[in-house]
Amino acid sequence: MSALRPTRVRYWMLLLVFVGTVVNYLDRANLAVAAPLMKNEFGLGPVELGFIFSAYSWTYVIANIPGGWVVDRFGSRVMYACAIFIWSAFTFAQGFAGRFATLFGLRLGVGVAEAPTFPVNNRVVSIWFAQHERGFATSVYLVGQYVGMAALTPLLFWIAHRFGWREIFLFTGALGIVWAAVWYAMYRDPEHSRCVNAAELDYLREGGALIDRQTGTRQHHAFPWRKLGVLFRNRQIIAICAGKFASLSSLYFFLTWFPTYLISERHMTILKAGSASAVPFVAASVGVVAGGLLSDWLLRRGASVATARKTPIMTGLLLVPTMTLAVLTDTNWIVIAIMSFAFFAQGVASASWSLVADIAPEGMVGITGGAVNFAGNLSGIVTPIAIGFIVRATGSFGWALGLISLFAIIAVLCYTFLLGEVKRIEIGDERRNATDNAGPRDAARDSADETRV
Repeated sequence: MSALRPTRVRYWMLLLVFVGTVVNYLDRANLAVAAPLMKNEFGLGPVELGFIFSAYSWTYVIANIPGGWVVDRFGSRVMYACAIFIWSAFTFAQGFAGRFATLFGLRLGVGVAEAPTFPVNNRVVSIWFAQHERGFATSVYLVGQYVGMAALTPLLFWIAHRFGWREIFLFTGALGIVWAAVWYAMYRDPEHSRCVNAAELDYLREGGALIDRQTGTRQHHAFPWRKLGVLFRNRQIIAICAGKFASLSSLYFFLTWFPTYLISERHMTILKAGSASAVPFVAASVGVVAGGLLSDWLLRRGASVATARKTPIMTGLLLVPTMTLAVLTDTNWIVIAIMSFAFFAQGVASASWSLVADIAPEGMVGITGGAVNFAGNLSGIVTPIAIGFIVRATGSFGWALGLISLFAIIAVLCYTFLLGEVKRIEIGDERRNATDNAGPRDAARDSADETRV
């Protein structure tokens, strides 16, 4: 009887993704901890800080789409191990940066190497989890964005206080190098895992997991530009990309400017700012899990996929603007409570990643995730720089909080009026429709492209 019981290997794979996401976000956000200490050494004002905060995103967004394609072609195990090792090496090297230009260049390197992260995460969830479990699975790896910062931000501030800002990068870089080896040793796709049994594989197939159907994409030899064009003409993709861009502005505020906000505007010491910075990340962790569980619960109760996915997203985004209430008080613990609630709401809204797994064309989960991540993380360029200019012009963060709140409202409008029905995109159908409307020469060219792909 035990041989007939499905194994639960998928949860071990999810744990690996979770820890990988923790490492990923530590290496994104470590600069925010170091910034209050390094700005004097490098002579950085608010605008310069904004640019250095955004440097990571410049290359990250550009590399996201090819990063997703590489994941589709070569799979998750090798590509993610290489990515973790490379970005961790760049992170480690930041501990030896002697000037602004060097630090800026190393942050660009981190951005390139981290590009495959969320395409890998989304691909793993798509092939290891049935559709009715994806909301929970997505929330688990997304919570890694916040749990790592909640647990380790006080440690990073202590390291900075005790040893200096350079040791922050040495610690986080070394941690990532170790994790690259662990991932390569332990991760396997379902069809290559020796631990998964036939019952679990059947459970995954019957539940709509994209098991087996992803491996064929590794035989592609040309970058699918035309398929990518179809993706970016699809209404669902446009809506999710625009909504992702608008909603991630609040995340990037907390990942970049929040410690500086606490120290410069709220006049906290480094150690107090370290403890206070962790609280909103704890709240966001709870929000991520709550959003995923709510989405799956609605799906099990018979709600449509659109209702189940949109409800937590919309609810969270509508609550993010509560952060503007922080300008009405001078009491620091009230400010932390307000910011924690707003970040909790942002965590609930992060359930939007489950939409990608629901709509991505078969065989293109990685590149679809890369496309969405490309558009969404443009916010990582815009938000830090915009906040830098606002702080320099006004001398405070009040209008910056208003800008983030405005972006949240824009995201609500995208998911409400633009997204429409949530269903898997059929590339073949859209290509055929395009061919029907094209001339003979265009149709012949499309046919040739389809043969090559």
